Amino acid sequence: MTEYIFAPLNLVARAAGGWFAFVSIDSMPLTSQATGKLISFEGSEGSGKSTQIARLVTHLQQSGREVVATREPGGTELGERIRDILLHKDEGQGMCPEAELLLFTAARAQLVRKVITPALARGAIVVSDRFLDSSTVYQGAARNLAPGPVDAVNGFAVGGIMPDLTVVLDVPTEVSLARVRQRSAGRPDRIEREDAAFFQKVREAYLQIAQAAPRRILLLDGTQSPDAIEQQIWAEVEKRLG
Repeated sequence: MTEYIFAPLNLVARAAGGWFAFVSIDSMPLTSQATGKLISFEGSEGSGKSTQIARLVTHLQQSGREVVATREPGGTELGERIRDILLHKDEGQGMCPEAELLLFTAARAQLVRKVITPALARGAIVVSDRFLDSSTVYQGAARNLAPGPVDAVNGFAVGGIMPDLTVVLDVPTEVSLARVRQRSAGRPDRIEREDAAFFQKVREAYLQIAQAAPRRILLLDGTQSPDAIEQQIWAEVEKRLG
């Protein structure tokens, strides 16, 4: 299941006297003996991920499989603290994109090593509400950070662990914003308060990722009925689990 896809990153660091030194940083390779599967869910705010994750978890449990459901940022005590800073705390206001990326990936690194890798090693199915694609989209495309550094930091955080299947639920930006307003009851988190231009970038980036990785990503129309989406997801998961 595990793919070691991340090459060492050559970072340019400022050295004494104004010269630059190249420092090689390698991601920590994680076990390649995993027998479980990692399924991630992605999409803009209000795309319906939570509903479909709950339904998929039920299907998997009914089929007799061990299921570990988690979320990003979060899933560990450290990750939940980081989540609070990123989304809710006053300290997170005015956060620069680089800091945001590093906090998201710090939470991800902890989740991978404390929850995801052990679960995969014992053969469980891990269902994650977001994974590394979210940083590529939100901090990369929407925050205008360069793809190279985002990919490198992502790779360092996940240690080679990649989803076996990623479900991307696509909804038009106006639908996303309307759903956020409805569910947040006037109290949106820091990300949800972004404007329509931000979420349009998010949507376009997800569509580009889906086009670039069709074997991994199942792209679905999130405006369909929840039942129709559920059936399509379960059919794909059953096929991939054999």
